[in-house]
Order: sequence, then structure tokens, then C-alpha cells
Amino acid sequence: MAESAELKVDIEQIRKTIQFGLPYTITTYALPHEVEAHIEQVLAAFLKLVGKDSFKDYLIYVVQELTVNAKKANTKRVYFAERKLDIANPEDYKSGMSSFKSDTMSNIAHYLQLQKDHKLYIKLSLISKKDQIIIEVRNNSVISRAELIRIHDRLMRAQQYNSMEDAFNQVLDDSEGAGLGIVVMVLMLKKMGLDKSAFDITGTETETIARVIIPLDRAQVEAAAALTETIVNNVNNLPHFPENILMVQQLLDDPKSELTEIAAAISRDPAMTADLIKIVNSAAYMQVKRIDSIGEAVRIIGIRGINNLMYSYGTQKILGEDTGDKKSMWDHAYRTAFYAYNLAQNFKKNHDILDDVFVAGILHDMGKIVFSRAHPELYGKMRSFCTEKEISHVLFEDIAGGMNHAEIGALIAEKWNFPENLVTAIRYHHNPLDTDRHNDLVESVYLANNFTHIEDGSSEFEQIDATVLNNFGLMSKKEVLTLIEKFSAGLKVENHKRKAAR
Repeated sequence: MAESAELKVDIEQIRKTIQFGLPYTITTYALPHEVEAHIEQVLAAFLKLVGKDSFKDYLIYVVQELTVNAKKANTKRVYFAERKLDIANPEDYKSGMSSFKSDTMSNIAHYLQLQKDHKLYIKLSLISKKDQIIIEVRNNSVISRAELIRIHDRLMRAQQYNSMEDAFNQVLDDSEGAGLGIVVMVLMLKKMGLDKSAFDITGTETETIARVIIPLDRAQVEAAAALTETIVNNVNNLPHFPENILMVQQLLDDPKSELTEIAAAISRDPAMTADLIKIVNSAAYMQVKRIDSIGEAVRIIGIRGINNLMYSYGTQKILGEDTGDKKSMWDHAYRTAFYAYNLAQNFKKNHDILDDVFVAGILHDMGKIVFSRAHPELYGKMRSFCTEKEISHVLFEDIAGGMNHAEIGALIAEKWNFPENLVTAIRYHHNPLDTDRHNDLVESVYLANNFTHIEDGSSEFEQIDATVLNNFGLMSKKEVLTLIEKFSAGLKVENHKRKAAR
């Protein structure tokens, strides 16, 4: 695959290579984000065709680790050559590596161009045979003996760790930034029932070859992890909604209740009252003049809207929203909610979801908050690792924790008797095509969440599911970026109004 070629997944070509036991190959010189996203899509299609979807998340990490390391090895060659250092000389190697990371990161475009000029490639091959899957990553920078020794030493050390917690608590990454990545890769293979013999790295006269062999009769995804049990217990131990919220919900469920009774019950809680006033004056309700009366606010929002307020308000009260990571998570949740509402309003004919899409956006990541609450130190280390490695937080948190944070959130929502449409939106906000229920709601939250991650630089347009984009009539990257810019400007105006009203 040429770097400039249109990046489309050719299902039929993948099917043919599997049928004849041939390698499906992707070659790149710089491994830009769009190629990384394409590799993920190809790997997912490949595994689906061989009936091993369950391996996807683990192998995406393994392939990403190997391809990024190959890219880094190529960068090291051109960097050392430019500085006239001998990579095989221990003194030169030590000198070069002391400044390699800072120098290359500050001028990465220059060094990637050098790699292209020297035709230093990264070649991924996927091969399916009768009883095994073989993944190979080749690069034409020949590995030195010293580098091989370092890698095999890391592989040996990785065997002593049995969990992500062990690895993150005990491994201190070295100046090359690769030590922990290799350890985590071995742990991923362990989660598939494999040991270090499944992975090997060798050098020829012209190439370095990293190879993962997955024997299908032995590999199986670990059903659960100790960490998962801790998280589930944390969910089970969460308190029920506060009494004042339950009282309002009882009034909402009683057809004989008057709006004045509901307003009076809400007004007894100043914080709940403030939230209701804030929502009714938001862009979602498009009021010409500011509403300050709790009775008027209840009339405008209606029974369903008040019910949704109870879900979001109660969740934030129990899970907390004060400082640090929690505050940033709720800030992300509010941005997602705002974008989801605008997507549904502008692109979906089913306006019945407008009452629910905002609260679904607010609550979509509640499982992540429980994860961080159950293991705050581990969560912080994993986030730092993902940022350093430029890998998906979502992917890594789920496979490291042994449980999808969206599933954790859905379990909480079920525990608190949330309506089925909100449970579904929370459960499938990363995989909207895995459900055939409440699709407009689920897809609006999914797309809004992706928009926020593109905006903060943690995701790319290419990682959005093309089917969902098509369902919104969005056909190009330019359209999406323009829409994000528009929504972001709208949110700034909204936030300014909220601050001015305080």
C-alpha cells in the first residue's frame, strides 16, 4: 500500500489472502495517524474474517507497539547518521540517546522526511494459516546486537509481572521510553493465554523482523481479571440516590402530582434548583429572556426533562465532581452533551430524542469515573502511559482493567434504574453499530464524543466509523472539522452566558 493511496479497507483482498494463506501487507515510511487508523481497521477486518474478533483490542495494542518501535528505530538511524555517531559503538550510543528524544520530538517532520529520503520503511504483514495467525513487522534498519540484548532482557523481566498493576507500580521506563511498552505487550499476550515464546525479534543483513505467532488452539481471551472484580464490587457498593432525589422521582412517577408540588420539592435543594435554572436557560431551551422562577423552569422543561435532570444531578452527587481528574471528566461530559444535542437537533429527524440526548452525553463516561475512583493511582499512570505512547485511552483502559468502562457505566445505570434508552447509550457509546436499539440517540453520543477527542488531539477523523458519519450525511474531514469549530464556538458562548448569569 503506497503512502499516498486512498486508505480504504479492501475486504475482498483481505479475504483472498486469508483463503490462499498469503500475507496481507501494509507498507509506510512515516506511519502518520491516518495510516495507524487504517492499520486498526484492516486488523479488525482480518480478525473478523478468521473468526477471532475477541483478539482485536489486544492485538491492536501489540501491532501499534511494534510499528511505533519500528518507526522509532528508523528515526534513530537517520538521527545518529546526521550526528555522525556509530549506533553500534556503546559510547556513541549513550551520547546519542541522551538527546535523541528531545531533538527528534522538537523537529519530527525533519527526521521523518529523512526516513523517506533514505527509503526506510515499516512493513506490516498479516498471515492466516490453518492453526495460527502470524503478525510480522519489518523495518530496514538492521538491529544491533546491543539492541537485541536490551529487548530480550526486557522480555525476560516482563515475565515476572502478572498484572497491569504490577507493571505500572514497578517498571520505571528508561531514556528510550520503550521498556514499559514491551512489558505491557507481553502482558497483552498473557491475557490471550500465551507466553513470551509467542513473540520474537530477529535481525537479518537487511531487516529487523518482529514476529508474533498466535496458535489458535491455545489462544483465548481472559474471561475476567482481578481488577474487574474490584471495579464490579465498587459498583455494587455505590449508594442509592439521595432521599431528596428519590422523593422528586416518586412525584414524577405519580400521575396525580402537580407541577407545583414537583417545583416545591426541587426548591428545597438549592444545588438542584441552581442546576434546573442553569439548564432551562441553556441553548437547549432557547429562551428569549432569562428564567429565574423554579415553577416556570419546571413547566418549560416538563416531566421527562426533570426526570433526566434527576439522573444527571444524582449521578454527579454520588460520583463527585469537585477537583482534578473528576472535574476534567465532567467538563468533557458537558462538552459531549452539548455537541450531541446539536448533532441530534441539526441532523436527526427524530426530535423525540432531544429530551434524552443531552443527559446521555453527560452520563456516557460515568463508568470511567468509577474506574478512576476504584484505582486512582493506576488510572493516573495508565493515562500518562497512553499520552506518552500516543495510544487510545479507551482501548488501553478497557483491556488493562479487564472490563469495558462503557459496560461499567451501564451496570451503574441499571443499578440506579435508569431508563433503557440511557443505559443503551452509555453501554454502546464507543460501539454504536453493536446495537439495533435507540440508534439515533447512541450515534449522536458516539459522534459527539469523537468530536471532543478530535478537538483535544487524542483522536483523528479517520477513527470515526464511516457508517455513522454517513448516517449523519457527513462525507468529508473538512465538513467534520468545520462542524467541530462551529460547536466549539457555540459552547464558548453558552459558557459565557452561564458565567454572566452567576
